[in-house]
Amino acid sequence: MSVEILDGKTVRSFVEDEGAFNSSVDGRFAALDANRDGVLSYAEMAGELMSLRVLEKHFGADEDEAAMGADELAALYRGLFARFDRDGSGGVDLEEFRAEMKEVLLAVANGLGFLPVQMVVEEGSFLKVAVDRELAGAAA
Repeated sequence: MSVEILDGKTVRSFVEDEGAFNSSVDGRFAALDANRDGVLSYAEMAGELMSLRVLEKHFGADEDEAAMGADELAALYRGLFARFDRDGSGGVDLEEFRAEMKEVLLAVANGLGFLPVQMVVEEGSFLKVAVDRELAGAAA
């Protein structure tokens, strides 16, 4: 992890650079596609999300075990997967993954706004890639 300074323009610029964005997203897709069939199953995506405990932290289940039951948590993960599985096929192909990641990152950009913020970002994350891309452009 590292502490970086970024704003919405940093993230938006990354998303608009189709080559950089697709390369990064395609790499994440390939890393998640454990069986290399070109489609992410619920198990492949949920395993990644559950390892990060994204929903548990967001909804406070870590602080209060009674805050959310296992069934509710499973339903939230299924709902998140359904956002990616735009055609309802039961799997997420590369185009669906790209489209949803684009929406997610543009929402992050809108949330950040135009004022720079200092943020802890994980190495290899899309936000870290966006910052590194901007810094490389500034150095050139």
